[in-house]
Amino acid sequence: MARLEVLLREGCPGGRRYRAGLCSLAALGLLLLAALTYLPPLLVAYRSHGFWLKRSSYTEQPRVRFQHEVLLVALLRDEGGASLAWSSFPACNRLLGARLRVPLLSAREEDTNQDGLMDRLNFCLELPLQSTEQVVGVQLLLTFTYQLHRMSTFVMQSMAFLQSFSPVPGSQVFVSGDLKLQQRQPLSHCGLDNRYNISVINGTSPFSQDYDLVNIVSAYQERNVTTVLSDPGPIWVVGRAPDEPFVVQTIIRYPVEQIIYQPGFWEMIKFAWIQYVAVLLIFLWVFQRIRIFLFQHQALTTVPVSPVHPLLSYKEHQS
Repeated sequence: MARLEVLLREGCPGGRRYRAGLCSLAALGLLLLAALTYLPPLLVAYRSHGFWLKRSSYTEQPRVRFQHEVLLVALLRDEGGASLAWSSFPACNRLLGARLRVPLLSAREEDTNQDGLMDRLNFCLELPLQSTEQVVGVQLLLTFTYQLHRMSTFVMQSMAFLQSFSPVPGSQVFVSGDLKLQQRQPLSHCGLDNRYNISVINGTSPFSQDYDLVNIVSAYQERNVTTVLSDPGPIWVVGRAPDEPFVVQTIIRYPVEQIIYQPGFWEMIKFAWIQYVAVLLIFLWVFQRIRIFLFQHQALTTVPVSPVHPLLSYKEHQS
């Protein structure tokens, strides 16, 4: 007849053994104790929430480069709501007609810590004005390439949009902010993600609606991953001389970002296993004491087997 043998550590060197039949009450009790030992920790860890790691995060310095694509709208102090505009797209400039005014641009990207990644953009735009023209508002759109490589390879074309208005005509507006990443959903933990590697502005379109800021911004905001110019804090400077241009001076920094991503299978298992084992250790200690009590007091009928000292067993084998 098949036998079930249980070894319990009770303080003696070899432990104490107990024997019982496979179809005995002792075998059924041992099976029940095993189920109570290993299944409840799983339920406790799962019901305590956070068992499956659905989102995680890491930090990375993105690779950002200015694409030298610009769209500018300057609002003038005029009862008719007149404005001046310019873009880096010839097709758009042909549609502007008399509103077109070509500015002087300068753009310089800097790697301040010499790590091979650009850290900031210094952008300056000088818009020539006539002596009677006064600027009371400005809207400026700049485009960038944005890349992440530490986990998944994420590539997109993004933008920074700034606008500022003042009741008093100005000579200059100064803007300083961070190009921050915004996520509506986590990125993947591996692979290539280039779904947003498309132009923010369709620079070859002959239609004016493709260069309308409302249409551009609304279409861009439909993305699940975007960049925004955070904390720009525009500062208006008044007192422009008649022969001076209106100046837009912008500093855009590319900060280290905290990226949210969807963990892979093995990372989820590792996180869940740590929680399960932490609870399981407590159950193992408790039910080990319960098993010792049940077998020592013969609450489950078994046949005790005298413990054998390992050293004596070794000497008998040698002889």
